[in-house]
Amino acid sequence: MSVDIITFGCRLNAFESEVIAREAERAGLSDTVVVNSCAVTNEAVAQARQSIRRLKRERPNSRIVVTGCAAQTQAKMFADMVEVDRVVGNDEKMRGEAWRATRAAFDPGFGIESSEKIAVADIMAVKEMAPHLLDGFKAGLPRVFVQVQNGCDHRCTFCIIPYGRGNSRSVPMGAVVEQVQALTERGHAEIVLTGVDLTSYGADLPGTPKLGQLTKQILRHVPELKRLRISSIDSIEVDRDLLDVIANDERLMPHLHLSLQSGDDMILKRMKRRHSRQDAIEFCAQVRRLRPDISFGADIIAGFPTETEEMFARSLDLVEECDLTFLHVFPYSKRPGTPAARMPQVAGEAIKSRAKRLRDGGEAALRRRLAAEVGSTRQVLIESATQGRTEHFLPVATSGEKPGAVLPLAIKGHDGARLMV
Repeated sequence: MSVDIITFGCRLNAFESEVIAREAERAGLSDTVVVNSCAVTNEAVAQARQSIRRLKRERPNSRIVVTGCAAQTQAKMFADMVEVDRVVGNDEKMRGEAWRATRAAFDPGFGIESSEKIAVADIMAVKEMAPHLLDGFKAGLPRVFVQVQNGCDHRCTFCIIPYGRGNSRSVPMGAVVEQVQALTERGHAEIVLTGVDLTSYGADLPGTPKLGQLTKQILRHVPELKRLRISSIDSIEVDRDLLDVIANDERLMPHLHLSLQSGDDMILKRMKRRHSRQDAIEFCAQVRRLRPDISFGADIIAGFPTETEEMFARSLDLVEECDLTFLHVFPYSKRPGTPAARMPQVAGEAIKSRAKRLRDGGEAALRRRLAAEVGSTRQVLIESATQGRTEHFLPVATSGEKPGAVLPLAIKGHDGARLMV
C-alpha cells in the first residue's frame, strides 16, 4: 500500500503534504499514514489526536507518522500516544533524508524505543529554505501552490506558529521563477504564491527583494502564465511594487486575503499587531482605487482576551468598512506559552456567540458580492466537473466544462453561496 497523507490546517500545509507524499514514497515507505498537523487552535490539535486514534482502529497494521506544527511544538505528547510510530519535525518533513531515516526505523528488527520516536530538531536554528518543485503534481491540475517563504519573525501574542515554523526565510527569486516556469509549461493555469508571512518575503535574501519585486519578475519572465495569485498577506507590509502590479497587470488576480485579526485598536495593540483599524480601512480604499473590482477576504479572531462587546462591534463593523467578501473567522483559542494565554479570558459562550455573528456577517457580505456579479461576464478557471472560480475567487457552479480551462462565462444568478451560469 502507498503512503496516505491526512492534512490539517492551512494551504501551506496542503502544499507541503504533496512534498511529504513524494519524499516518503521515494524513501520506500508503504502502508503508512502521515498526519500533517496544525497548531493554530487547541481544536486543531485535538482533531489530529482523534484522527490518529481512529486511523489506528481502522488500519491496525499501518504505521502512523505525525508531523506539522503541532508535532513540532508538542512532539512528546504525540510520541507518548501508543498509536504513533514516529514524530517528524516541521523542517525535517520537507527533506528526503528524514523519510529515509523513518524507513530505516521501520525495518523489521530495528526496534525503536519511545524516546527514539522523535525526529524533531530546533526549528529556530533553520536559516535557509530550499525550493520544492512538485513533480508529483498531476499535469493539468488547474491550480497549484508554490511555497516562496516560511516562518515568521513577528510575535503576535496569540500565535504559536513561529515556534512551529521558525523564523522567516525565503526561496531565492530565480528559483521561484524557475518553479513557476516549469509548472506553467506542464499546463497549470493558475499559480498561487504561498508562505507563513508572505509579505516578509526576501528580508533574509541578498539585496532584500520584496514580494512585489518577486511578483514582477514572475510575470515578466513567464509571459505564458495565465493567472497568478498571492495568498494571505499583512497589509502593513505591502510594498510599492506590489501595488504597481495590482494596478497594471491583469494576470495578478484581483483578490487579496488580509491578516486583519481585529477591528479594534486596543485589541490590535494587545495582539501586538503592527497596523491600526484605520490602516486597514485606508489600505483597502487605496487598493480599490487602483483596481476597482478587487475583492478582499480577511482573518478575524472572535473573543480575544479582554475583548468587550464594544470592541467586538468594531470588528463586526470592519466587514462593511473594508467591504470584505470572504471571512475566515477564528474563535480565540488559548495556546499555552503565548502571552495572550496569561491575559483575562473572555467566557467561552461569548466567544462562540461572537464567532457566529461574524460568520453571519461574512455570509451576508458574500451574498451581496454574488448579487453584484449578476449580469457580468467573468473569466472562470474550471476546477472540477461542478465548480470553477472567477478572477475574484468567487465560486461558480459549472457543468461539463473541462477542468483546467479558463473560460469567459456570463453570470446569470446565484444561490447564496455560488454564482450560476
